[in-house]
Amino acid sequence: MFSRINGQGVSLAVALAASLTVGSDALASTINQNVSWTLNRSGATSTYRVVAYGDSIFAGYNGSLSSVARRSAPNVEAEYLAKDFNANIEIFRRTKSGAVASDIYNNKIVAERSYMQTSNTRVVMFEMCGNDYLQARSAFTDQTGTCNYSGLDTALANCTSYTEKAMQAINTYATAAKAKIVMNIYYPGFDADNVQTNCTDPATGTRINKRGKFLPYLAKSNWRTCSLAEKYGFKCADAFAEYMAADYDSNGDGQIDRDAIRYRSGETEAAYVTRVTSTLSSTLRDANTHFANSSTSYDYIQSDNTHPTYYLSSTVSVGFFGGTGSGSGGADFTDAQIVNGQNPQWNKWGHERAGWIMSLLDPAAP
Repeated sequence: MFSRINGQGVSLAVALAASLTVGSDALASTINQNVSWTLNRSGATSTYRVVAYGDSIFAGYNGSLSSVARRSAPNVEAEYLAKDFNANIEIFRRTKSGAVASDIYNNKIVAERSYMQTSNTRVVMFEMCGNDYLQARSAFTDQTGTCNYSGLDTALANCTSYTEKAMQAINTYATAAKAKIVMNIYYPGFDADNVQTNCTDPATGTRINKRGKFLPYLAKSNWRTCSLAEKYGFKCADAFAEYMAADYDSNGDGQIDRDAIRYRSGETEAAYVTRVTSTLSSTLRDANTHFANSSTSYDYIQSDNTHPTYYLSSTVSVGFFGGTGSGSGGADFTDAQIVNGQNPQWNKWGHERAGWIMSLLDPAAP
C-alpha cells in the first residue's frame, strides 16, 4: 500500500491534508481537482472527448492537495478508446475531492455541463456517493449508547436521488455521447469494519458488527445505481464486483467470483442483497488483496484505505488549493501491448481495473 505527496510544500500539505481527511474514512472538506488532458495518437485525424464527473476517485486523489494521478480511471479508459477509434482523445475530469452526491450533481454535472455539450463528446461517465457513505460511517462509528441508523438511511436516500438526477441531467446535456457510464462503489475498509460497534442495537440491546450493518446499505445502493442505469440508458460499471471478488472460482461453485457477485439485470433488489450479503458473502475480500488467482493478489487501495492505487507515478498539478491542471501526451502502452482488450497492468491496480471495466462499455465506433 502506498500514497504519494509531492515534495513541494510537504509540511503544509500534510497539515492541510489532515484537515481535509477525517481519519482515513471521509473527506470532510472539498477541493476541486480538475484535469484537462489530451491523449495524442500518431497519425490520428480526429479528436473525440471523454468527460468524467465525480469525487476523489475519478480525480485520481493521491494524498496531495496540489496534484493528482495522471493515470486515473478516466484516462485509462480513454487510452483504450483512442486505440479503438484510432483517434486523439481529450479527457476532461471535472471532479471535487470530498464532495457528496448532491455537490457533484449541482456543482459539477449541472454547473459544468458545457464540457459534455460539445459535438465531439462520445463518452460521459460519473461516479458519486462514496463520501455520503464514508461520512455516515464515520459518524456512526463515533456513536455510543443506542445506535441511530438515520445517518446511514439518509446516505442511501441521497445517493439514490442524486444518482437518478445525474442520469437525467446527462441525458439532457450530452446529446452527442454514444456511451453514458456510471460506476458503482466498492467497499473501502472491508476488513477494518469487521469489528463490533460501540453503540447497541435498539432492538436487541447488543453491539453489532459494523461490516454486517454497512454491507447491506452498499448492496442496496449498488443495485439501485445499476437498475437506474438500465432505466435511463446508461451502462453500469460494477466496481464492487471487480474490486471485492476474485478473478477465479474460490468456492468451487463453477463461477468466477467476480462474475458470480455481479449485478444481474432483472434481479430484484432483495435478491441481489441476499446474494451479496449472505449467499456469496464468503467470496468477498478486502480490495487491499484482490486475488487474480489462488496464489497471486494485488493491492487496489492506497495506504489511506480509501482511494484506488494507480500505475505510474506521474502526476498532474492542479494548484495548491485546488483548480485545474492540463497537459497532453501519448499512450503509455502500444497497440501491440493491448491483448484481448487488456493492457499488461489491467488487473494490478485499482485505477487500471476501473478504467478497463469502463472500456468494455465504450461505443464500438465514433
